[in-house]
Amino acid sequence: MKTLTVEDLVRKFSLKVLVGEDQLQKPITQSRVHRPGLEFVGHFEFFPTERVQILGRKEITYLHKLSKEERAFRIGNIVKYHPPCFIVTTGEEGLTYLTHHCIEEEIPLLVTNIPETTSEFITKLDAYMVKELAPEIAVHGVCLNIFGIGILLRGNSGVGKSETAHTLIGRGHRLVADDVVVLKKLSPQTLLGTHDERTKEFLALRSIGLLNVVRLYGRKAFQEETRISLDIHLTKWQKDALYNELEQEMQFTEYMGVKIPSIEIQLQPGRDVAGLIEAAANNWYLRQQGYSAAEDFMQRLESEFSDSSDNS
Repeated sequence: MKTLTVEDLVRKFSLKVLVGEDQLQKPITQSRVHRPGLEFVGHFEFFPTERVQILGRKEITYLHKLSKEERAFRIGNIVKYHPPCFIVTTGEEGLTYLTHHCIEEEIPLLVTNIPETTSEFITKLDAYMVKELAPEIAVHGVCLNIFGIGILLRGNSGVGKSETAHTLIGRGHRLVADDVVVLKKLSPQTLLGTHDERTKEFLALRSIGLLNVVRLYGRKAFQEETRISLDIHLTKWQKDALYNELEQEMQFTEYMGVKIPSIEIQLQPGRDVAGLIEAAANNWYLRQQGYSAAEDFMQRLESEFSDSSDNS
């Protein structure tokens, strides 16, 4: 199981540590945060104790209004479950009582430094933790962003994946990863493609060697990550193996339970593979908008036949 530590959050979001400097290696295994509300009034049946606990203006205002004894009782009921940490988004004023409890239970107490609403901070924190804690695998291939659409380019070694990627970069598209593509499952429907840090910005071309696409073509040639929308498999040319139907039935490749639309493109000298990949990306986008060129074509034929029948 992948984990983060409290220290990772401190560094990522520049959090101030009020209590628990020596407890920052506590693991975080849940990718969503929690705002204790019902727990402060005694309902713990569904309390997600392994989540980071966020205390915003509503929670802090409620605690401030309680008597000293009542406040100690309410907070004590929560800290005894030992969540990974508490993060306060309203500043550190008047938090002496909370500091006391966190020291006793050895729970890190953190405060945000950047002025923003609790909801804004939770959105950023959740997004970060979902991405960092997502199940992941590494696959051999190239990942690109074509017209804003994430493409996973696969094929046997030497088939021409990187050379095709180089052509696409020259046409204004963006490299995400070459050779090793890290796929992260963000949800049952969402697969994120990124690099493995070591190969970041690098593209390996046979006979040429390693290229740094940012140094060669500028920052616009590289993108950190992209949602994978289409899986394209490059294969060697096979005579009579191409299909000429008006519309191919969509095939899928499955990664960690996420199904990605998949197509095969055969390679042959003189064939504009980069152009075919651009066409595939645009055609996928039109399908998402509900448009099918094949259906449009058939409707035109039906209309033409109908007009001919009416005139006969």
